[in-house]
Amino acid sequence: MNPSTGNGALLVVQDLVKHFPIRKGLFSRVTGHVRAVNGVSFSIPHGKTFSLVGESGSGKTTTGRAILRLIEPTSGAIRFDHQDITHLDPKRLRALRKRMQPIFQDPYGSLNPRMTVYSMLSEALAAHRLRRRGQRRERVHELLRLVGLGPEAADRYPNEFSGGQRQRIGIARALAVEPDLIVADEPVSALDVSIQAQILNLMEELQRDLGLTYLFISHDLSVVRHISDQVAVMYLGRIVEMGTVADIFEHAAHPYTKALLSAVPTPDPEKARRQRALRGETPSPIRPPSGCPFHPRCPDCVPECHKQKPPLIKITPNHFAACTRTIK
Repeated sequence: MNPSTGNGALLVVQDLVKHFPIRKGLFSRVTGHVRAVNGVSFSIPHGKTFSLVGESGSGKTTTGRAILRLIEPTSGAIRFDHQDITHLDPKRLRALRKRMQPIFQDPYGSLNPRMTVYSMLSEALAAHRLRRRGQRRERVHELLRLVGLGPEAADRYPNEFSGGQRQRIGIARALAVEPDLIVADEPVSALDVSIQAQILNLMEELQRDLGLTYLFISHDLSVVRHISDQVAVMYLGRIVEMGTVADIFEHAAHPYTKALLSAVPTPDPEKARRQRALRGETPSPIRPPSGCPFHPRCPDCVPECHKQKPPLIKITPNHFAACTRTIK
């Protein structure tokens, strides 16, 4: 069963692979590859939030960048609104860019410190010819009100705002070109917890009011639980479990997912989970282990795990897991 297919999907990713070549020597010969993403498949319906979660180095950010064509996939297919965009030429890709926009992790680093908010937002409008020059300031004010800032923010510089306010500006910039899909890469990880909640609530309001579709990338399971409709857990470039929020958080099947969930803090000591310790470090994506990529760290490892690379197997209609024990 291929979990990437589905009717009514805005985005379909099928068998996406991204390997980065390692070059050494005087002639820059390729001596190996960093296998960042290895055969990732999923789909996102219109108006829903699909989250990729995993430790650093799991490949989730590379997946998001490849979908936006900020980096070129090694192989696989990306279909956006029924159109294959995997190999679009630069001219056609530019026309599509306004429908797919990113929100970055660092709300300060992603903003030009030498430009006012008006200059940054109107630049996007001018690039895609969405407003005449005389209409741009009105549109910028509208965008600022949409993200909870006043029109007076238009003539200020990024250093005059707090972290949460800068992220609101980043969201306004993404909304300026009226996108359908937003790829949000760790959009709240650099913010205080109280500000995180405000930004997440804003994103949910915008999704409801504008019909946005989100690919949400995060390492924080508590954040993912709050905003997601579906969740995929990544490990060493592969999806090891995928399902609805209830599937992942209440009926986790993969040992890696269970370990991640056991490490999430809970405010109720009576409901505290017994933490499942993982052995060692994440293996190198240059030389991934044979068989199941998680077996060197898995507390439930059996001999078959060393030999067999388990595919995603359907557990329930919307719940998939890649585990040898699940196949049995």
